[in-house]
Amino acid sequence: MDSTLTLSAHLGLDLAAVTLLTFGVFYPRHRRRELVPAYLALNVALFAVVAGLGTVGGNGGLALGFGLFGVLSIVRLRSDALQHQEVAYYFITLVLGLLCGLPALDLPIAAGLAAVLLLVMYGADHPRLFAHDRRAVVTLDAVYREETALRAELARRLGEPLGWTVQEVDYVRDLMVLEVRFRQPEPSVRPGEFVRMTARRTSEQPRRRTTRSRTIAPSHPKETV
Repeated sequence: MDSTLTLSAHLGLDLAAVTLLTFGVFYPRHRRRELVPAYLALNVALFAVVAGLGTVGGNGGLALGFGLFGVLSIVRLRSDALQHQEVAYYFITLVLGLLCGLPALDLPIAAGLAAVLLLVMYGADHPRLFAHDRRAVVTLDAVYREETALRAELARRLGEPLGWTVQEVDYVRDLMVLEVRFRQPEPSVRPGEFVRMTARRTSEQPRRRTTRSRTIAPSHPKETV
């Protein structure tokens, strides 16, 4: 009976943590609906396996090893290209299932560790953190040998370059492919001001009167024979 209550409490903690992570942090920021079932399914599946192995093994050592194996092999499970933030959410989801699924771990300790993981992920992926930093793959129609000229060209096209990695240099077609990390410049005109300025210009323009012109066909005189 005690083991059932303990397992139920750990399951409730796991569901609360993964629900808060998925629907409270991930989806409002990234809007990737197709990844929500994957996060929930992986978390609950890992919790079930770890809890079952921990109950059978007694001390939970086998469950811990299996959970770590699942965490390390998650990179091989994805079928399409994911961003680094989404891979981080994968790891947090699996670690939550691993922590909450260990029956030998006390519930307050598991709750504290889960709260630390959620807080770290909430702060690390906050939209205001490095809000203007961007990353893009750029193809330039010239090969720059000097770093100063390349930096000036990237600053003119993108913004302040923070760093770049040269992926390809083609001397035949005179091309360079770079992965650039840059800081996006702040807009000079706010969107509201742009709308007001556009509306003001539209209202100031005089109304054009459209006139219709009629074309009268020339009349041919009738010939009498």
